[in-house]
Amino acid sequence: QVQFVESGGGLVQPGGSLRLSCTTTKNFETIGVLGWYRQVPGKERRWVARINAAESTRYSDSVKGRFTISKDNAKNTLFLQMNSLEPEDTAVYYCNEIPSVAGFWGQGTQVTVSS
Repeated sequence: QVQFVESGGGLVQPGGSLRLSCTTTKNFETIGVLGWYRQVPGKERRWVARINAAESTRYSDSVKGRFTISKDNAKNTLFLQMNSLEPEDTAVYYCNEIPSVAGFWGQGTQVTVSS
């Protein structure tokens, strides 16, 4: 069973940085688009950053200029560098393909931005 496993979350003060990682047993080179999503209680999960096989990236307006998505195909690992974090970035962060595959969701990693 393929699943993504996220790590790297935590508590950080506003203006701080975190780097999230995501690994899977699935070969990244077989995946067209990978993405980072986030979800807050009561709201639907939404993608915030995406990267395709050619390593072209896109970001949601809410994180553009602050977050950077990257990947290491040799290690089947996806990264999200988050800088200038804001309280509004508080959420559980997940990775998955885009479009997402229901059975691939992991447990996510909690990011809390608070002073």
